[in-house]
Amino acid sequence: MRLLCGLAVGIVAFTFMTAHGAAQSGHWQDLMAQAEIFYKQGRYSEGIPLAQEALQATEEAFGSDHLNVAISLSNLASLYYSQGLYAEAEPLAARALQIREKRLGNRHPDVAVSLNYLGELYRSRGDYKRAESFYHRALKILKESHGSEDTHMATVLNNLGLVYKAEAEYNKAEPLFRRALRIREQILGSGHTDVAESLGSLAALYFVQGKYAEAEPRFEEALAIVEKALGPDHPAVAASLNNLAELYKAQLKYSEAEPLLRRTLDITEKALGPEHPAVAAALNNLALLYRIEGKYSEAEPLFERSLRIREMVLGPEHPDVATSLNNLALLYKAQSRFNYAETLYDRAIGVTEKSLGPDHPNLAVSLTNLAVLYVAQERYAKAEPLLKRALEIQEKAFGSHHPQAVSARNNLALLYKAQGESPQVEAD
Repeated sequence: MRLLCGLAVGIVAFTFMTAHGAAQSGHWQDLMAQAEIFYKQGRYSEGIPLAQEALQATEEAFGSDHLNVAISLSNLASLYYSQGLYAEAEPLAARALQIREKRLGNRHPDVAVSLNYLGELYRSRGDYKRAESFYHRALKILKESHGSEDTHMATVLNNLGLVYKAEAEYNKAEPLFRRALRIREQILGSGHTDVAESLGSLAALYFVQGKYAEAEPRFEEALAIVEKALGPDHPAVAASLNNLAELYKAQLKYSEAEPLLRRTLDITEKALGPEHPAVAAALNNLALLYRIEGKYSEAEPLFERSLRIREMVLGPEHPDVATSLNNLALLYKAQSRFNYAETLYDRAIGVTEKSLGPDHPNLAVSLTNLAVLYVAQERYAKAEPLLKRALEIQEKAFGSHHPQAVSARNNLALLYKAQGESPQVEAD
């Protein structure tokens, strides 16, 4: 399973900003207004050259360290971020933060905005500890300047919750998502896209915990909001469609899931281009469905393309690369291509342990799948320590009575009894 999104329903955390000072018109403002139109329409690649030109014009008009330059830097970073070009976005966001700290001091609300920008970049790149530190700094500033009931505060709360969810700290994530949702509903109204974001975040949390009855109405409400607000072809709509499809797939409703996943891929490719991380996620999710249905020849090229995009855009040690490696290995195992599968599982384990740490549930997934491969080859001595470690991870993360922990125990018991192949687990 793989939920799409930077934020849980795919709405980017970055927003376009307006100018400081008396000079509120001019060529750079016109360029930025045009770029903002493309940004809001999800046409990010068309907005980038306009934002680049606007940045140059702003520097020429105001100098290199004016607050309006920080705005132009942030807006260009937003477009790069939305295109999945994180390496291009990071130095722009960092420079914007430096300008604001110099001009406004370390405790100004605009500094908190820049901190959130950088937090999102690091979260998207899988650097969760670094992201968490930026979010906490932003929250401290916003609480002092705006109080605890503010939409900016809700944005950072939601983003911090996403970090905790990625780290499987679900008890920390849920109250943050609920608080962000309450703030947004009270201030913005129930039909706002930020409310859809919070609904999607909360639904995704319930989904990974297996609470499907709690997830489904929230996914459906989020989809209805973004489709009405943004139109049927916006990337946020694709993300919401994907999330609902993943829920259907988990409930074995494959015929309902497939058209949603196909529409997700179509919208995402058209809106974001063929090499965006969201396209990789959409390819991965459709391929998973085909693999489950035994359509291996249709699944393999989608898995391979997803892996290539993630390695190229995110780097070879990103958690999403481990997901692609794991899922392609599962396909190879189903085709009895054991040597290829083993190589990919080994690499997935290394990437996951390095990027997420030794106690993350995703590591248990790859450990379990490699053990299952060894069992299929009657290499029991190699399988046992992997299954033992997977059980320890699952019990630590979820408790001994959670379905994941129960499954891990069953796998170990089956190994001891040598009664066939253990159930496989897909990467989250």
